Amino acid sequence: MTRVWEWNRPVTVREVLEDLQKERSIAYTTVMTVLDNLHQKGWVRREAEGRAYRYEAVSTRAAYAAALMNEAWSASDNPAAALVAFFGMMSPEQRHALRDAVRMVQVDEPAEDAEQPAEETEESTPAEEPAAEAAPQPAAEAGPAEGDEPGASATGKGR
Repeated sequence: MTRVWEWNRPVTVREVLEDLQKERSIAYTTVMTVLDNLHQKGWVRREAEGRAYRYEAVSTRAAYAAALMNEAWSASDNPAAALVAFFGMMSPEQRHALRDAVRMVQVDEPAEDAEQPAEETEESTPAEEPAAEAAPQPAAEAGPAEGDEPGASATGKGR
């Protein structure tokens, strides 16, 4: 999956094989089997090209990571404590990225004050309606909830 995500384009078994062989000796059939397994699990889609297939990721690496984090957080009996512990493990760079991400999400959400009805007094006028609603954001694509890392093999070495 790492190669498919890195290249961000449809890839052939031969391309992945040649790239992997720069690091270690690996058989064509091994790469073909792993990509076929990823296809069977729904992690990649494939399209025939002659006698071969081109494989393409169904979701992004970021969506996969987000789904893993959400799954782990949802499994906690104390989500707030789990988040505090997680934040405590973060590097300063990761905390900075988290702050940036929270700011991006807050920009997309309506202000809390706008969600609650304005209190009317004799001197106040009814709250004006917002000129334009924010466009709905598409849900992030998450890969199948298989629980195993895409590309992982029985030896624990995937990709």
